[in-house]
Amino acid sequence: MIASVIVRSDVLIIGGGMAAAWAAIAAAETGARVIVVDKGAMGTSGVTATGGPGHWWVPEDPGLRREAVEKQAAKAQGLGDPEWMARIIDLTWRHLPTIAAYYPFGSDGRGGRYVQGVRGPEYMRALRRFAEARGVTILDHHPATELIADGEGRIVGARGIVLATEDAWEIRSGATVLATGGVAFRSGLIGSHTNTGDGLLMAVEAGALLSGMEFSISYSLSPAWASTRTLPYYAARFFDTDGCEIDVPPPKAGHAHQQALGAAMDRGPVLADLSDAPPALHGLLRRIQPLTVAAFERRGIDLWRQRFPVRLFGEGTIRGTGGIRIVDADCRTEVRGLFAAGDTASREPVAGAVSGGGAVNAAWALSSGRIAGVAAAREAQATRSGAYAPASGLGRAGLRPRRAARTLDVPEIVAAAGHEVHDYRKAFWRRADQLRNSLEVLDTHWHTLADHGRAEGRALVELRAAVAMTASARWCLAAALDRRETRGIHVRADVSRSDPAFARRLLVGGFDQVQTQADGPLAEVAA
Repeated sequence: MIASVIVRSDVLIIGGGMAAAWAAIAAAETGARVIVVDKGAMGTSGVTATGGPGHWWVPEDPGLRREAVEKQAAKAQGLGDPEWMARIIDLTWRHLPTIAAYYPFGSDGRGGRYVQGVRGPEYMRALRRFAEARGVTILDHHPATELIADGEGRIVGARGIVLATEDAWEIRSGATVLATGGVAFRSGLIGSHTNTGDGLLMAVEAGALLSGMEFSISYSLSPAWASTRTLPYYAARFFDTDGCEIDVPPPKAGHAHQQALGAAMDRGPVLADLSDAPPALHGLLRRIQPLTVAAFERRGIDLWRQRFPVRLFGEGTIRGTGGIRIVDADCRTEVRGLFAAGDTASREPVAGAVSGGGAVNAAWALSSGRIAGVAAAREAQATRSGAYAPASGLGRAGLRPRRAARTLDVPEIVAAAGHEVHDYRKAFWRRADQLRNSLEVLDTHWHTLADHGRAEGRALVELRAAVAMTASARWCLAAALDRRETRGIHVRADVSRSDPAFARRLLVGGFDQVQTQADGPLAEVAA
């Protein structure tokens, strides 16, 4: 299969979720030619399209904003950046209302608009229409499989597959933005099936580093038969199948809440009871998260009066923190010509060691998308000739095997990555010995992929997804092993306290030998 150049562009954006859409809009507003390539269909793919995200929303009052930043900085446990927080708040406040021509904001009950909370399906459709109105070219079902670089290592575009025809494509660009979302390791989390870590893989293949990957233990509580959203469960009580109530700390306890649920689920089924939920929640849930209600109606279950089984769906870096390290205020990576935004970029500047939840994460996706889009457009305008230089592909595992290619059990490899990251006993009670054992399992799968993985067309897309999930799982676990403390959502059962020496970010990268870096040169993770 021979790749042919589809078109040349100023800015190429890989991904189709909230951050990708805002990046495309912002880049196009500068006058740049913008192309978006998405594994799914922009406007419906990704976790935003299935939810009801709220945004970190603080009015233009210096006191209120200072208070919001101080509160978030305290939550970040030493790893946040107050300047980034203030910037994200301001950008979100200024730009979210600009979708009003495409999105019908509701009432705030006081004669004004309710802006910060949006209905995910309508929001993403609105962002697509907004991008199209700005002249953005959107190529749905065009997953990228590798970045391409010129002779000096500068990223000048990407290659991928047209799913409808299984033909190869190549797009040249002056600058590229990775906004492929986080990685949920095929946990079943609604909207996350295409969130397989593709952007993380391509960035590291190009020479970038990741940051915050140890902060990957976050879960969404949903009915056991269908992942929906967690909105109603702050009002839930929990029972076992014998009708005995389970002692679970409140949701505000964070990790302890999920840890207690995970322990109970490890013993047997857990039932949720929402009969004590406030009546106001009934209408709010249907308005903000209609897919949650639909999952019960299809089964004939009254979620406000009947108990129902629940489970925890792993969210990985989607509601975790880790991603590609950004090195400046323009969301650049270490690699020339390459930018990162949204869940694909590390959210440590605004979330630190904790989950950004819905509000902070949504504000980060919007704002980092706009930042990266504008910066990429400016860089492309200054380096237009780069889109025409000779270039080579940077992808390795799954594309260019080191030994003889052979058929691999890709579903088994994918399942192993998810199990080693999200298994309750492994995730909630991390220990050095367990982390090393998990890395050994995944190392074996990695070498199999690197040595023998080879495919074309749709099979290549799925193989590269398996490569990305395996690599991402190894980066998460290696960082968790090297952060020898408990901080935020990274909880070690064998090192239960925070250590002031670890009040800094931990970088990770590498393939055959996963490596971590604090302040010094790269060092292999201790075996």
